[in-house]
Amino acid sequence: MSAQFNYDKDGQTYGSYRKTDQRIAAYVEKAIGEAQTVLNVGAGTGSYEPKDKYVISVEPSKTMRLQRAQKNKAPAVIGTAENLPFDDDSFDASMAMITIHHWGDMEKGLQELLRVSKGRVIVMTFDPDALDIFWNVNYFPEVVQAEKERYPSVKFIMDVLGGNCEIITIPIPIDCADGFQEAFYGRPEAFLDKEIRNNQSAWGFVSEEEELHGVQLLKEELESGEWDRKYGKYRTQPFFEGALRLIVAEAKEGK
Repeated sequence: MSAQFNYDKDGQTYGSYRKTDQRIAAYVEKAIGEAQTVLNVGAGTGSYEPKDKYVISVEPSKTMRLQRAQKNKAPAVIGTAENLPFDDDSFDASMAMITIHHWGDMEKGLQELLRVSKGRVIVMTFDPDALDIFWNVNYFPEVVQAEKERYPSVKFIMDVLGGNCEIITIPIPIDCADGFQEAFYGRPEAFLDKEIRNNQSAWGFVSEEEELHGVQLLKEELESGEWDRKYGKYRTQPFFEGALRLIVAEAKEGK
């Protein structure tokens, strides 16, 4: 399966639905620590970029770059993770937020993060081995399978980054501002909204028939009360620990 999702074609409203959640951002900011110069690769519209650091962003999609202004973010450099236009050890730290699964060569991209970083490399991603924890696998199995095939294993990321890594499971708040799939663990009606699905790239890797079948099943079970009988506890559960991971590597040790 190709890992490429066409954000120039399908990402026009991404910035409106995929926003920084400050509780998740706190984990990123703690991982960045004392670093003053930070590179954000596959930066998209700028979510999770720290406001108190000197941040340089790299983003290949014009559509995503143009949306940065709506979030009062600085313009991004045009480029890809696999060929970063910076010298060795140019930044105190580098970050890649829910982007690695879009890279054409994930190993090369991670190696580039190590090359340009003097300190930490911070990767936010989803653990493909934990995606079945979320109830959506019972409604959208094709979507979950697509995600499993796209996301690299945590072990792969650790191995490329040199093994000296801390793996943090990030608890997702029930009113999460970032519109990825697990963000709606307690708000299932969100999946009936086509715009919300359009801003979750996994839906671009399943057929329209598969998508509509799952959405219809969820709609019926919400209307009948079956979803609440099965999963209603999630409506009031303040946090959900699913597949969201923060991998923090010491770049100097990885070189």
